Amino acid sequence: MTAEPRRPAPQNDGAIPLTIEPHAAGAVLAVLARAGGRTNAIQGIRNGELRISVTQVPEKGKANKVLCEILSAALQVPKSRVELLTGATNPRKRYLVHGLTPQELRERVQASLPPA
Repeated sequence: MTAEPRRPAPQNDGAIPLTIEPHAAGAVLAVLARAGGRTNAIQGIRNGELRISVTQVPEKGKANKVLCEILSAALQVPKSRVELLTGATNPRKRYLVHGLTPQELRERVQASLPPA
């Protein structure tokens, strides 16, 4: 029985595993929202989505409004530059951040993450 040769370990360039797509107006960020949580905060990243908890209940867009406020504060952009593209009634959402490249968005998200 012969052993298979070892494959080299994948190189990690330090990029966070987050789904960010380019858009003509900026960059699109995948978000997993948890409405009715204990705090309004970014919780981390899971399966390529930025996890955000909000205390507001998901009724009549109240939680979506708070999510937009959390994102704008964390990314240091005005609320007017954060737009919900899809997922108004779903925990999985896609936000367009106007005026940022995917790389700029990734860097700002990384800076806003809680310590590991």
